[in-house]
Amino acid sequence: MVRWRSGTVTTVRREWRGALELDVTTDEGTVRALAYPELTGAPEAGDRVLLNVGALVMGLGTGGYALVVALPDRLPPDPPESGTDRDSGHLVKARYTPLQPILLGVDEEASPHREVMARADSLERMPVVTADLHSALPAILAGIHADRPDARVAYVMTDGGALPAWFSRTLDGLRDRLAGTVTTGQSFGGDLEAGTVHTGLLAARHVLKADVTVVAQGPGNLGTGTTWGFSGVALGEAINATVALRGLPVASLRISDGDARPRHRGVSHHSLTAYGRVALVPADLVIPDDLPADLAKKVEADLAPLVELHRLVRVPTAGLDAALEASPVRLSTMGRGLAQDHAYFIAAAAAGRHAAALIP
Repeated sequence: MVRWRSGTVTTVRREWRGALELDVTTDEGTVRALAYPELTGAPEAGDRVLLNVGALVMGLGTGGYALVVALPDRLPPDPPESGTDRDSGHLVKARYTPLQPILLGVDEEASPHREVMARADSLERMPVVTADLHSALPAILAGIHADRPDARVAYVMTDGGALPAWFSRTLDGLRDRLAGTVTTGQSFGGDLEAGTVHTGLLAARHVLKADVTVVAQGPGNLGTGTTWGFSGVALGEAINATVALRGLPVASLRISDGDARPRHRGVSHHSLTAYGRVALVPADLVIPDDLPADLAKKVEADLAPLVELHRLVRVPTAGLDAALEASPVRLSTMGRGLAQDHAYFIAAAAAGRHAAALIP
């Protein structure tokens, strides 16, 4: 449950779109904290803040911040709208939690995009790349833009990882490369808000005018080490949604020979479960054509049960290393960079390259 602390802001360390990183002094010492000004107001040095320190105390990777819950002595002003009608939206996310935001959904009656979204029923064969981890996003984008530098790419963020898109420094660094972000389900903070992945995909195509869309969870990944106990199972559902909306599904496989955990070496069990047991319709499963021999052999064996439904597509990787190295954001997955887990990033870039080839 929640572990509460009270402290005083000593330093505002840095900021990016939607977030402030702070040093906060508590009775137990100074901790690194994160605040979302849209939810809490903007903390300043000297402010007293209430913190949730649970993830920090447990040392949970991406979640390793104390999170600012409130500035109890300096509450932010109410939003300018009246709050008594639906003119500014009534889409509630992180529902029935103390910090639930009320937002304007892209397809609501009050949305400027309502008419477009009411008519939208097809992705019109737009390629959709699905990925298990948020860290694949910049690599997929690099692969798309390596061959189609002018392609408009949207990001549809599911709610399997972080709920606020503001948590992601990657998204902040990719703002100039993306047509926009649509946050779906319980996630929020994108350029557009949608209640479902289906609506998010349609908004990417018809509002953001995307040529390609990438679907992945926000930063962070829930996993228990069991077959079904991980947030990435939603990838299979995203494949189903893409086909239902007449899009072209492209699966970015989670491939690694740098991960120390056996269940994630070769093709991760996350990809095998999501695409092999949750997805009910065919997708293109992309394999880089120059994996190291031993890894390539294991990947082929891992994917053998999936070929009855899906199509295996081998994609050449010439030029993709240069595209990855030119990424405007740091490439990192589970603390490993491009050199430490080359197969992971090149597989994501290859999926992007294949998607670019499918643009009409």
